[in-house]
Amino acid sequence: MFFTGVGLVASCSQPSDMVDSQGKLTQEVVIEDFEGIFVPLNVFKFNGEMDLVDAPKGMNGKALQVKLHTQENESAGIAMVTLTSYDWGEYSDFNLAFDIANPGNESVQINLIIEDKSGAAYTRGFVVPVGDTTTVYAKMDGHDQVDPENARPNEFNFSSGLRSNPATWQSTDRQAHSFWGKKRLDISNISRIIFMTDGNLSDRTITLDNIRLRPNPEMDPLFLKGLVDEFGQNAKVDYPNKVKSLAQLKDITAKELNSLKGDLMQDRSAYSGWKDGPKLKATGYFRTEKIDNKWTLVDPEGYLYFSTGIDIIRLSNSSTITGYDFDQNTIPMRSAEELLGEDDMPLRPVNLDAQKTRYVASEVRKSLFEWLPTYEDALGNHYGYRRETQSGPLAHGETFSFYSANLERKYGETTPESYLTTWREVTIDRMKDWGFTSLGNWAQSEFYKNKEIPFVAYADIIGDFDTISSGFDFWHPVPDPYDPKFQERALAAAQHVAEQIQSSRWTMGVFFDNEQSFGRLDSDESHYGLVLSALSMDASKSKGKAAFSKILKDKYNTIESLNDAWDKDYVSWEYFDKTADPSINNDEQLADYSILLEDYGNQYFDTINQAMKSVLPNHLYLGSRLPSWGMPMEILRAAAEHVDVITYNLYEEGLVPSKWAFLEEIDKPALIGEFSVGADDAGHVHPGIVISADQEDRGRMFKNYMYSVIDNPYFVGAHMFQYMDGPITGRAYDGENYNSGIVSVTDTPYKPLVDAARELNAELYERRFGVLNDK
Repeated sequence: MFFTGVGLVASCSQPSDMVDSQGKLTQEVVIEDFEGIFVPLNVFKFNGEMDLVDAPKGMNGKALQVKLHTQENESAGIAMVTLTSYDWGEYSDFNLAFDIANPGNESVQINLIIEDKSGAAYTRGFVVPVGDTTTVYAKMDGHDQVDPENARPNEFNFSSGLRSNPATWQSTDRQAHSFWGKKRLDISNISRIIFMTDGNLSDRTITLDNIRLRPNPEMDPLFLKGLVDEFGQNAKVDYPNKVKSLAQLKDITAKELNSLKGDLMQDRSAYSGWKDGPKLKATGYFRTEKIDNKWTLVDPEGYLYFSTGIDIIRLSNSSTITGYDFDQNTIPMRSAEELLGEDDMPLRPVNLDAQKTRYVASEVRKSLFEWLPTYEDALGNHYGYRRETQSGPLAHGETFSFYSANLERKYGETTPESYLTTWREVTIDRMKDWGFTSLGNWAQSEFYKNKEIPFVAYADIIGDFDTISSGFDFWHPVPDPYDPKFQERALAAAQHVAEQIQSSRWTMGVFFDNEQSFGRLDSDESHYGLVLSALSMDASKSKGKAAFSKILKDKYNTIESLNDAWDKDYVSWEYFDKTADPSINNDEQLADYSILLEDYGNQYFDTINQAMKSVLPNHLYLGSRLPSWGMPMEILRAAAEHVDVITYNLYEEGLVPSKWAFLEEIDKPALIGEFSVGADDAGHVHPGIVISADQEDRGRMFKNYMYSVIDNPYFVGAHMFQYMDGPITGRAYDGENYNSGIVSVTDTPYKPLVDAARELNAELYERRFGVLNDK
């Protein structure tokens, strides 16, 4: 039986006619249709309002309307719960589906989070366009296959290496895209079903109905096979501007080249500053200044400057794993010095000895491609190799870049570098035509020689220095900045950048490192994870532990004083140095951990700043691109002491003012290093972290994001991630396969996004600084 209250489902056994002899669900099971007695206590709302309304077109009877107040809140949504739990353990091969509509005037992204009693959760995302009802579904069980190479069952076919797979059956319904979390939940013990949105610049409303379990249709056994065509596009769907032939590609290219002027917008200085605005002190390099309570960059000629740009204008992220591999003994290792420039290399060639050992490492992966060239083919020079990956279908293997192959198809090749030379020239013309004032992070180092548009430079600090785990090592553990080897490697990275940019006045600034896992704020343990990790080490083997121990000894003097403050029973400082239980007991301990974390931050940023300024004294240090999920206030305060501009990577709709109120306390120039908006109407099987309804909606959301940054007095720029789309089959390093580019895999610009960028950039300086001309 089913209770009629919202979210209530009995945990008793279900009628036998709902399943076949194998337990496969054979008919729909209603979880909630909102037609019975409304029991709002069984739906936990947060930062919103909800009510039963007459169902809109596409739904029946009553529906639940939820007003989501996110403009001044972290997030908003509803969580459906039961008295016990949802027990779907008797079912197999089924999906969770629901009908949803958007009565507003802006699309809304919803994150569907399903949790089980163990605390495990799986997050999927989807967008609700403005208008009529959409049916959305999320697979809960079934449609698995065995990865023949590893002989293990995969979670919803993720042996493909795609972050979210295409649908495994044809339907007009919308599949929710896989985001993160544990994909195999305990379906016999589901505790909550959450519909949530966050990071929105305005309030939204959704209407929800007919939450139900459905049998999965028969799986299409070829749903992955032949997914990608010879141009790197989705071979299974059609969409505007999809390239069907080489002749069409060349025609598109010729038309664009004829339209490009490569001129700066009329209000721009030579360095893309605001020529029509006030002129300040010129130093010959970029600098910062606060004017009329707004932070700004100042260009080398003294004009106000706001940095708009695009990241990843290089080829290394365009490569994807093919499913082939080689005997790794035939592929030489690379030194730390060579690796400093690794990401700037378009491709890492596979030598002839290695080619002879080529074999199929993943049949599933190999079958994704309709076409791959031979090594003897004219486009065989676009193969490469990745010795290790962070995630994806294989731990290492052969790569191929459809994007660079398409550049050769577009621009021709009379010398090994000719198509890349043309590509760089076209790219700079595009940036100026589209009104961008700079090249974002990770531009190919060849762009550093240009004297037409400013750029930023970057270096990873890599080497054999000690590290510390934060407990959430997203990319890798954080460096131990107290280790002298880290100081040596920071200097090596700074020298590497200095050699690349040659003190160019066109260098807006330099980033070092990216998205370090300094700490998350969802618990005290994750906030101070690196402190807990360091304190648990042996001070004789860890410079970080030794530094933290000294700070505590200087404060407390005796171990008894530390024990009293922390409610611990350490027998001596020697014991504390050797091994210590750092678990959190009280607020005094947390206060000390805050001191230690800030000291870590000071050591980290000061070490890099000194290294950089020793070889690049006239350039701006732009920090380490803090991710929004990992920016503890202690780290922000430390960064403010040592960097010239603090950089943040923010994947939301924009800057929600309440979430960024801390900028007033920090009072330091700020820059967005990464943001993006994607859609799934151009062949991508995963739109990205922030989802729009379509390409037109992408343009609208791009402008709104940028407006939120331009209107904030602390920000001096924002860079979109990234120039070209991620490969549909995922970039080689980690499988990221988003519609994040302003150009497609065929190097064709997305017109709605380009038009939005032109409009935004044309009004950039008047919107940011126009009031200064009125004074």
